[in-house]
Amino acid sequence: MYYNDFKDIKLSGLGMGCMRFPVIDGDESKIDHAAVQEMVDYAMANGINYYDTAWGYHGGTSESAIGEALSKYDRDSYYLATKFPGYDLENFEKHEEIFYKQLENCKTDYFDFYLYHCVSEDNIERYLNDDCGLTDFLLRMKEEGKIKHLGFSCHCKLETMHAFIKKYWRHLEFCQIQLNYLDFEFQDARAKVEELNNLSMPIWVMEPLRGGKLAKSALGGEKMLARSNPDYTPANWAFSFVESVPGVTMILSGMSDFEQVKQNVEFFNEKKTLNDDDIATLLTAAHFEITNTKNGMAPCTSCCYCMSKCPQGLAISELLRLSNEYILSGNKGMLKGDIADYPEDKRPSACIGCGACAKVCPQKIDIPGIMTKISEAVAE
Repeated sequence: MYYNDFKDIKLSGLGMGCMRFPVIDGDESKIDHAAVQEMVDYAMANGINYYDTAWGYHGGTSESAIGEALSKYDRDSYYLATKFPGYDLENFEKHEEIFYKQLENCKTDYFDFYLYHCVSEDNIERYLNDDCGLTDFLLRMKEEGKIKHLGFSCHCKLETMHAFIKKYWRHLEFCQIQLNYLDFEFQDARAKVEELNNLSMPIWVMEPLRGGKLAKSALGGEKMLARSNPDYTPANWAFSFVESVPGVTMILSGMSDFEQVKQNVEFFNEKKTLNDDDIATLLTAAHFEITNTKNGMAPCTSCCYCMSKCPQGLAISELLRLSNEYILSGNKGMLKGDIADYPEDKRPSACIGCGACAKVCPQKIDIPGIMTKISEAVAE
């Protein structure tokens, strides 16, 4: 495992994201704790020292799972990060209650890294108008040693990120953005990287594999990429791309099973960067993928924030996946068959269009609109 310098500490090049732990019976809130312990034990034994969780991951159970798994280790042997859940506006008035519950969940007295979570167009006004005292509270927690380093994460437009930094730049030590070769253009990550580098603000990477999408395919560029390194997997190319981006200090991967941990640890044995030709190949493949997205495909990363807000209890991320497959294949019969496997009250037609899901979606997906389109396609 190679390490990157951050202030006076060394962070493993790879960090363990805690949003996609193995679960039991497909229930995102029922984490397989034995499997997570095995994964963490291997990660700790092989040099991973950064663990990233959040209040809302796995329906609110991720913090407790990683806290339990890490509790057997000396507290100074790893770095733990979690976040204030600002994606839900109702949480702003409860920031103190949430923070102390997070300490309890994670079985710790302090967080090495704490983030303003998911700065976006939907919450930027709330973040900028800190009438609830959130920032004053977080700075007090720093003074008391309960927070060591303060940063923020965002999926927003460049202008929104700039406004947040302008307001709080004195306190911000790092920024976590969605960065991969697909989002280099799609989420304007290229411009965000440039701005953060101009500010000398270290970059934390989330979604380097785009929710696992880039681990399965190099978006059609496999043959050209194989000329440079025939042994690389699609995941290898995706990781190497973000390793090639200037300013990247931490790369997070939401590993879902033990085998993924082993494979990623092996790849991060040393830093690998790409030549200009391979970068161009990846970005060209991404461009054609984005064209499909503009034709109606949902850029879902399966974070599942939406599902915690759905009053109908729909498996939204899975339904979005089926919608994407239908757009690519055009096979309405297959779509109808897949939807028929769901109970009637869990199908897209059960969506009441309240929009609660879309309000917390980091990717700004019109989820009710897509549910309507799926229902119409099935009805036809």
